[in-house]
Amino acid sequence: QVQLVESGGGLVQAGGSLRLSCAASGRSFSSLGMGWFRQAPGKEREFVAALSGTGRTTYYADSMKGRFTISRDNAKNTVYLQMNSLKPEDTAVYSCAATSVIGTYYSDYQTYDYWGQGTQVTVSS
Repeated sequence: QVQLVESGGGLVQAGGSLRLSCAASGRSFSSLGMGWFRQAPGKEREFVAALSGTGRTTYYADSMKGRFTISRDNAKNTVYLQMNSLKPEDTAVYSCAATSVIGTYYSDYQTYDYWGQGTQVTVSS
């Protein structure tokens, strides 16, 4: 079992930045691929970013490239999502997720076995 707890969400003005954190426990963190997803009201869950257990391989949704950065600190069992140049359309609940194997289907939520409860990000115009 893996437990994931997100933090760092909040209210920010358009153009601002936030850094989300996801703390993991319960299993060897460095063996897990990690991802971030988001879901806005009335919309489907959307892939944001993911990275391998070592952190050397990263993946991004096209609309987040250049604005969002995913990273991890395996010594702290934590994955981060740095979000810059935020837009009102980035408003959503952001959730982190963990998987034993991250490969071709990194953007598919069904790839992930464990999920956090989510943290709200609200971007005002």
